[in-house]
Amino acid sequence: MEAVDRLFVAAPVPDEVRLALSHELSELDIPGRKTPPGNWHVTLRFLGDVDRVTYERFLAEFERVTDVAPFIVGLNGIDAFPRPSKATVLWVSLDRGEPELGVINEIAEDASQSVGLMPEDRPFRPHLTLSRIRPPRDVRHLVSEQLDLSWRCNSVIVYRSILQRGGATYEPLETFALSR
Repeated sequence: MEAVDRLFVAAPVPDEVRLALSHELSELDIPGRKTPPGNWHVTLRFLGDVDRVTYERFLAEFERVTDVAPFIVGLNGIDAFPRPSKATVLWVSLDRGEPELGVINEIAEDASQSVGLMPEDRPFRPHLTLSRIRPPRDVRHLVSEQLDLSWRCNSVIVYRSILQRGGATYEPLETFALSR
């Protein structure tokens, strides 16, 4: 079977929000391997390596996401995993849209499990990844930074993650318009 490598479902970030966020972050010393603004998104469900048949079945199951109404996503501030004093991931938290993103995550999780993919082992925590930090660093000084950006989420996209020497690139495969 043909593999459709490393798939994930995400809410895209519009270009005007990318530009505004890039501007707001430009004065900050973001440590680690930065996520390029063109790759910014809010991951809703990582699917992993999926073959063509499973992918097509997932799309059919995930189609019910189109019953979700468009909603506002708001970016709030900077945070870190696993904790700011010893961060390995720097990310932007949300203050709007989390319930709706949670509903979409549940739809994606149900669709994933119904086609035989393993359940997600971590609780869903919507965020936008800014950088991956190795070795871990103290970023408590950045966690105090506040943001106030938002957009109307009108769609979710299934992406293919293509791993390359300079980092991953993301290819949109399927767009689902939110419409209710």
